[in-house]
Amino acid sequence: MHYRVYYLFERSGESVSSASALEVSSREIREQLLPRLQHEDDYLGIIDHAENTLQILREPGSIRYWVELPIDAAKASYGRHMDFEEVDQLIRELPSVFDREAIPGLEYRPW
Repeated sequence: MHYRVYYLFERSGESVSSASALEVSSREIREQLLPRLQHEDDYLGIIDHAENTLQILREPGSIRYWVELPIDAAKASYGRHMDFEEVDQLIRELPSVFDREAIPGLEYRPW
């Protein structure tokens, strides 16, 4: 399955904005993009076919990741912490449309 992605990888200075998102497969996300989230300012956004976004950010000073479904209108998100293996498994099983039921354990957090 293919999705559109945007990202920032601080160390290499590579970035793609959400307005210029690139189409990639879930396999490319897992194998090429996910391992590059190494700096606390790095992030990866994945856009599904219904224009929903799943964002993955590296937690500062940690090996954990924050995975969220942002809700811009509410200035909040549904998210949770995951380790690399959990995020990798999530990407393996990404649904065609992201929603709260697709990711167990999400919590509501205002920005």
